[in-house]
Amino acid sequence: MKRHPLFALPFLLASALAANAQTLKPGLWEVSSKMPGGGGNQIDALQDELAKMPPEQRKMMQDMLAKKNATLGAAGPGSISRKICLTQEMIARNQLSRTEGDCTTTTSPRVGNTMKMAFACSKSPSSGEGQITYVSSEAYAIKMTISSAIKGKGEKTDMEQSGKWMGADCGSVQPIATPKK
Repeated sequence: MKRHPLFALPFLLASALAANAQTLKPGLWEVSSKMPGGGGNQIDALQDELAKMPPEQRKMMQDMLAKKNATLGAAGPGSISRKICLTQEMIARNQLSRTEGDCTTTTSPRVGNTMKMAFACSKSPSSGEGQITYVSSEAYAIKMTISSAIKGKGEKTDMEQSGKWMGADCGSVQPIATPKK
């Protein structure tokens, strides 16, 4: 099964929060992403593919998602959710996630409870821009438009993401390791 470039986006978009992370609480967070307007069909198709796999292969894929603390469809059709652990040190360093691959994220200064952000990746050519709304120290929402090249064809996808603080104890979810430069 080929991994779609948009599949990695929920894992790197949380890094967009870095500029003003100090307003968020440390602990266990659930980050859910949806792609309304047809984009979620890709995640739904992945779920359908999983259902058709032989049991051993399906278990292998489910285990791979579980290692990333990810769940397909947990926040409704066309969604992917992931649990992440943020320490106070990570929040102080504005490190809410590891940017995957060759992607960079930029943010504008926060105005009120909102901030604009953008990202660009070169290996799997994609970019996006959007707005983060800080609902409280325990919740945020992101709306983005993502541009990508899939099989040489340009595509635009809308994405909505929400983060919800689950509690101070991360349990078995380990903080994301910072890649060495």
